[in-house]
Amino acid sequence: MIPVNRELPPYLSSQTIPDYLAEAMSLPLLRRLLDVGMHCGLEYTSYPYFSKVEPYNRFEHSVGVALLCLRFSSDPKVALAGLFHDISTPCFAHVIDFLEGDHEKQEATESKTETMLKEDPDVMAFLSKLGIPLESVSDYHHYPIADNDAPRLSCDRLEYTLSNFLHFGVYPLSTVEGMLNDLCLTRNEDGEEEIAFSSLESALLFGKGMLKNADMYTRDEDRFAMEALSRLLGSCLKDGTLAPSDLYGVESALIEKLLSSPREKDWLAYRGLSLVAREPLDKEGMSLLFSSSIKTKKRFIDPLVKGKGRLSTLSKEFASDLSAFLALSFDSPLWGYSKAGPFSF
Repeated sequence: MIPVNRELPPYLSSQTIPDYLAEAMSLPLLRRLLDVGMHCGLEYTSYPYFSKVEPYNRFEHSVGVALLCLRFSSDPKVALAGLFHDISTPCFAHVIDFLEGDHEKQEATESKTETMLKEDPDVMAFLSKLGIPLESVSDYHHYPIADNDAPRLSCDRLEYTLSNFLHFGVYPLSTVEGMLNDLCLTRNEDGEEEIAFSSLESALLFGKGMLKNADMYTRDEDRFAMEALSRLLGSCLKDGTLAPSDLYGVESALIEKLLSSPREKDWLAYRGLSLVAREPLDKEGMSLLFSSSIKTKKRFIDPLVKGKGRLSTLSKEFASDLSAFLALSFDSPLWGYSKAGPFSF
């Protein structure tokens, strides 16, 4: 799949970009993310649910987080921390968390952010010109508006949730824009600033869509494909087909390297993933890759409604649906089948 050179989420396309942010967006370290996808390699499979999804890259997401930060804060440090938060994301993103055994937290890929910023002379010259210290922008966890703990709403969670409403056809653009315009800042139960909805109606719409996204992030196809790609990459790193530095390049170059190596058939087997089952099947023309039980992170949001509380306390239906999602078990083994042959390892 050819990366889409799109730099702004559609629902933010009319937002004004300050000069300092436009300059930051031109930094080569950040522009690498134009060729690192948000869908963690799922868009390269043949699963019907993912094979036709609209492309969505880490650059677009990062810019979206920065622009959302500007809607709720005038501090350039908050916006830049949001812009830089995914700078260390490797090719195929959270697949590398699977590779490192971090299935359920998916935080392993964040550890290199400060180092990558510090070692990039363009970034450091840019920050020096603005008079902003590196530590003010190297960890967006310092700013609750940019990032906070689930189930709270932050600009990071807000951006990928709204964007995936569009990419997976959950809601049209007009509905997403309406939700965005209903948001405001308030104080949560711990006295911290948090993004909240002004109306219960918008919060309910968001909550229902969020649970559809949550299902997508945890469905059998998603978990199996991320585990399969992590096994393929791990094998390639072990035999020298790939070097660790290849993971911090761009996806198109990494894929070209696989296609020109003895691992081409394994990459094509991954591309041919089109079926996951909870029992072994005898499917003509399809090959079993492997079977395994696979855990993953449960991504969810319980948004605030300003002056009223969290959605789960205001809607019994949402509370019930959220509880059902959180009770999901990933202990059942999965069998994954490819229409392009088995793995060779």
